[in-house]
Amino acid sequence: MNDTPEDLTPLDPRHVTVLRIEALLAMVPILIGAVIAELAANLPTGVVIVPALLLTALFTFPLPKRRYRRKGYSTAMDRLRFVKGWLQRSDTVVPFGRVQHIDVKQGLVERWFGLATLVVHTAGTHNASVSVPGLSRETAVEVREAIAARIRRDTM
Repeated sequence: MNDTPEDLTPLDPRHVTVLRIEALLAMVPILIGAVIAELAANLPTGVVIVPALLLTALFTFPLPKRRYRRKGYSTAMDRLRFVKGWLQRSDTVVPFGRVQHIDVKQGLVERWFGLATLVVHTAGTHNASVSVPGLSRETAVEVREAIAARIRRDTM
């Protein structure tokens, strides 16, 4: 089931794996803390570790897939639209006329999977940039160049 609105392009499916790895990395300190707490407090085996492992499993497996399904983007009508979230829904629209510059960034995990984040910087101070993660590197570059071409066309 895809929860992304029909008029939006879904992110690259490899983004789910990146979200899972990032969630697992974020849970490592909690797991270490659970082991230390259980050993230091001389608690029965599993009292702290098992709940920490259950939380890790929850944040690593079903939640990243849910987060992925609720994200999408569009570059129609001379604007970038990025939608994300379920409980806290965000629908951001950036008119190309407000774009100052555009970056394509890759973190280490994204680079391993050939993904990138498109960052659109705008004029103004409130929400001065919009990041669209989970694009293939090629798609991010294509979108960046398409937006730049539209901006050049409009300023001529």
